[in-house]
Order: sequence, then C-alpha cells, then structure tokens
Amino acid sequence: MSEEMKKECKIFDDPKNVKRFRIGFYIVCGLLLLPDLFIHKHGDYHWEEWPAFHAAYGFVACVVLVLVAKYILRPIVERKEDYYD
Repeated sequence: MSEEMKKECKIFDDPKNVKRFRIGFYIVCGLLLLPDLFIHKHGDYHWEEWPAFHAAYGFVACVVLVLVAKYILRPIVERKEDYYD
C-alpha cells in the first residue's frame, strides 16, 4: 500500500476530523431542509404539506423496519448455535 493510500485511510482516526465531518454533515442536512420551508407542496393529504414530513416519515419507517426485523423476524428465523453440526 502506498504512503498516500495510508494517509487517506487515517483521515477519520483523528477526533478533530471526525468532529469536522459531523459538523459539516449537520450543516448540509440543515441546508437541504431549509428550502422545504419555502417551497409550496401539493400533497394529496394535508399532512404531506407539513415541513419535513417526508424526511420524518422516512426516518420513522426505517426505525420501525429495524425494530420489526430485530424483535419479530429474528426469533422466527434464528437457529440454535449448533444447528449446522
């Protein structure tokens, strides 16, 4: 592995860089949600016109999907540790 590749791989090892990345990520998220406050939406239902509705809906749907997979589907498909022996 070249010296340049090793440098690239260690960018996020420094806590300062992680903090900078996180701050930049939050700024970009805020900038992406900002136009949502000023653009008029034409939804089929009145709640679709709320600011950031689709972002919140997507987040809640993702969390529900993970919880269903963890607590409902896992016990159904899980096998004992020595199942393949």
